[in-house]
Amino acid sequence: MLAALRHRMHETFVRWALRVRPPEPAPIILTQRRVYVLPTRAGLAYATALGVILLGAMNYNLSLGHALVFLLAGLGVVTILHTFRNLALLEIRPGRCEPVFVGDVARFALILKSQRPDARTSLRLFVNADAPLEVDVGPHASTLATLGVAATKRGWLPMPRATIETTWPLGLVRAWSYAVPDFNCLVYPAPAATAPPLPWGGEAARGSTRDGRGADDFSGLRKHQVADAPRHVAWKAVARQQDGPLLTKLFSGASAQQIWLDWNTLPDAIASEQRLAILARWMLDADAAGLAWGLRLPALQLAPDNGPEQLAAGLRALALYQDGKG
Repeated sequence: MLAALRHRMHETFVRWALRVRPPEPAPIILTQRRVYVLPTRAGLAYATALGVILLGAMNYNLSLGHALVFLLAGLGVVTILHTFRNLALLEIRPGRCEPVFVGDVARFALILKSQRPDARTSLRLFVNADAPLEVDVGPHASTLATLGVAATKRGWLPMPRATIETTWPLGLVRAWSYAVPDFNCLVYPAPAATAPPLPWGGEAARGSTRDGRGADDFSGLRKHQVADAPRHVAWKAVARQQDGPLLTKLFSGASAQQIWLDWNTLPDAIASEQRLAILARWMLDADAAGLAWGLRLPALQLAPDNGPEQLAAGLRALALYQDGKG
């Protein structure tokens, strides 16, 4: 119960400390009102030691003791200023986050920029309770900081609240701030570990006007892949080898193979998320085999094609799929 109360109080403070409603538009400037400073444990021990030295100097009327206390106290005050300036007016912009599959780690790239002539040293960034990432930002320069977040659900993954802190130069005080950039990562459904074979029946063998692995002229052999059609296996070449790998015949021409990956061809007993996982596996297998493929989802259809752009478009459609909607 005490932990829940502390968490609630911390969240209340964070909402107040952000000064704006998240997510924040770019660029995010850590203004002076957004940077907070408190002593660290080392700072508290330092202050306690100064108090003890001061009491001893007063008790024994030691002038050098008083001078030492005032010198060290002045050093502590200067440290507070330098720690605060190390973080104040830092500019944060979202960079890029490549799409990932469920179960992977989304890499959010943040661009940290300093417009001051002095460097920003030993800045630590972290999200949630993960280990902090330490970076330096040179004078009038930018630095890329990449924070990892576990992708547990398909769709858009917003970047969680990031904490930026520093204890430079002496570790006596901690200056920190919060940032919630308007930054999202696309999470694809995880491909099924086991899936039915690619749907070669029906419209699977329609022609295409693209040059590629077609059925006109024989152009060579390559290593067999799971997604390859059984009729394209070079059985004679395999028979001439002892314990050799399966080989697939390559063709060139104007009738390259294309298949349709259709939501409705899967049994009704399969749940929606499992269907998406199977379709993702089919896409990856068809792409690896160099096939032109199309996608049919409820309320969405993707024309047959191949290549990285086609694969990205298909996986995006699966990631953003809602029941009954593409």
